[in-house]
Amino acid sequence: MFRVEFRQLHVFMEVAKYKNFTKAAEDMHISQPALSKTIIGLEEELGMTLLVRSNKTTDLTEAGKVVLEYAQRITALIDEMQTSLNDMTNMRRGQISIGLPPFIGSLFFPRLIAKFHHAFPNIHLDITEYGGARVVKSVENGELELGVTVLPIEEKPFHVYPIVEEELKLVVHKDHRLTDRKLVSLVDLKDEELIFYHEEFALNQILMNAFHQAGFEPTILFKSSQWDLMSEMAAANLGITILPQSICSRIVNHDVKIIDLEQKILWRIAIIVKKDRYISNAANTFIDFILHDSL
Repeated sequence: MFRVEFRQLHVFMEVAKYKNFTKAAEDMHISQPALSKTIIGLEEELGMTLLVRSNKTTDLTEAGKVVLEYAQRITALIDEMQTSLNDMTNMRRGQISIGLPPFIGSLFFPRLIAKFHHAFPNIHLDITEYGGARVVKSVENGELELGVTVLPIEEKPFHVYPIVEEELKLVVHKDHRLTDRKLVSLVDLKDEELIFYHEEFALNQILMNAFHQAGFEPTILFKSSQWDLMSEMAAANLGITILPQSICSRIVNHDVKIIDLEQKILWRIAIIVKKDRYISNAANTFIDFILHDSL
């Protein structure tokens, strides 16, 4: 039977994180020889090499990848245990780990987080900015307690709490040929050059599916992760773009025209939590706060 200590796993996770013994030792405030001794002890206990050492970097072996996955699960379970015990003694304190895509976070959450902090100053929010797909994976793996993502996702592993649903709008230059139209069909955009979203954005696939259903492959001029840049490029008459209503309402450049799409394409955002993990009172408080607050 293995006699692995949690401290060994914690040190191993830090080395895997930095891919460097020196950086991991500095972050943990221990000497590099002590850190190396801990890793060697873990490898000897397991009877396998977990790390491939070199002068510049440290990579995981296949066995190391397996140990890292289980170490992350064990850490998540210990965090859950601590959270559960804290909830038994203090109902209005706690810490919540949240995954938040930057695009969504900058749009909706600064005001909401400020209001939540004012209402619950003893609940600490530990926010990690990930792309939507990584948020989903991190919640499923137990790395994060809550995640904010764009639907649709594979919902089976999660409790899903929808918080935003709005239509996408067409954004064109004020002198564009379509500016006199109240409604525009996607087919009308067949010969247009689009300012589009990067592949890591859920809106990329949502819009691609819509264009394919309309029967054509869109011509993409430029891809961006910044909605303000996308709208400014449309204002400069460099192409057209499609943005959510809440973003369109923030555009102040008078050189653009915002037009409704004939095909209703929805941008749906939800909070997700893993079904089989313990959810802290602090996290439930945060969920209830968002569901009752108008985003």
